[in-house]
Amino acid sequence: MQAEAASDSGLPAYVSDPARAGRIGWQEWVALAVMLLGVVGAIVLRPTVHMSEEHGKTDLETIVPTELGNWHLLRSGGAVVLPTPELQQMLDSTYNQVLTRTYVNELGYRIMLSLAYGGDQSDGLKAHRPEVCYQAQGFQIKALQQTTLALAGREVPAVLVSTQMSQRHEPVTYWMTMGNKVVNSGTKQKIAQISYGLRGQIPEGMLVRVSSIDPDEARAYAMQRDFLQSLGRGIGPKDLPRIFGAETPATAQ
Repeated sequence: MQAEAASDSGLPAYVSDPARAGRIGWQEWVALAVMLLGVVGAIVLRPTVHMSEEHGKTDLETIVPTELGNWHLLRSGGAVVLPTPELQQMLDSTYNQVLTRTYVNELGYRIMLSLAYGGDQSDGLKAHRPEVCYQAQGFQIKALQQTTLALAGREVPAVLVSTQMSQRHEPVTYWMTMGNKVVNSGTKQKIAQISYGLRGQIPEGMLVRVSSIDPDEARAYAMQRDFLQSLGRGIGPKDLPRIFGAETPATAQ
């Protein structure tokens, strides 16, 4: 009868049970969780500080030297595949700057470097991964491999992509950064985005890609690694974390 009276009064029936008085029901826990998620979401979705402003103006042309150890800029250009107009439009909407260069060493071996910088990555790098872009250009993706490269005093997670279009074999090495974190997957991108958002920061991001036209993949990846090591030695200390990620102990150099 007590429970019925309580129910008739408009109060939850369990309030009349002394053993349950003061307890929080599952509905309240759910409501509390939703409220907390809302607070966190508000912080993440409305960060206020652009990391790009903290670092000052970014000019890839001046950040990357034209001479990198045994590698020097090939001013006549290389065999870079130009993106389709549709793909170029997507890239322009994602990145503030794109630097594309071809370097050559004393043996005449050519490496194509592409750096794409975005000052506002609050929505992530929008998954413009090279394997997707190469496929859009008509290349076949023969293999993808995760690896770790010892570069610039860091262990840099990277992706090796074997691509081919007709007789053109173009192995690719790439990675992506958000802030000073290497984020080569959508999950890592989202974790980094939330991490910076909780600190009120809008992260910047970088796509680092090198490739070479070479049917010998082992040689191509070795040459690309040598070039990237030279790139790490040529970049100034202030910009190293933005390109190679945070410093970590490297096992070899």
